[in-house]
Amino acid sequence: MGTLTNGSSTIAYEQSNAPGLDWRKSGRTDLDPILKECVIVAAAPDAKDHPHEHVPDGTRMVAVSDDKDTEAHVLLFTRAEFTNFVVSAKAGEFDEFLATEEEMEAAQRIGEAADMAEILSA
Repeated sequence: MGTLTNGSSTIAYEQSNAPGLDWRKSGRTDLDPILKECVIVAAAPDAKDHPHEHVPDGTRMVAVSDDKDTEAHVLLFTRAEFTNFVVSAKAGEFDEFLATEEEMEAAQRIGEAADMAEILSA
């Protein structure tokens, strides 16, 4: 069984397409009750028989997925690819894709409504 952490709390979490991985999500989201609105990342097993010739066996990999669906696709990137993306994101190269304040507030309201619906159905 894998785990999911937001840096301050950790829960059991299993992603069916990458079982046993320990996933991390933004500390801006909660775990209990889990607010499912985040990209998650995990250290993946080293590459072995990767279909791309430029990814030799033993290359360290990073898994990326969506926490809203435990059966979501999992994308695998080399640590170098992931590093390039994070460095570029920190430099602001992808700021045009950031949610507006209104979108962030709407996402929070949707998460709160989903939490309430789950509580009421229990």
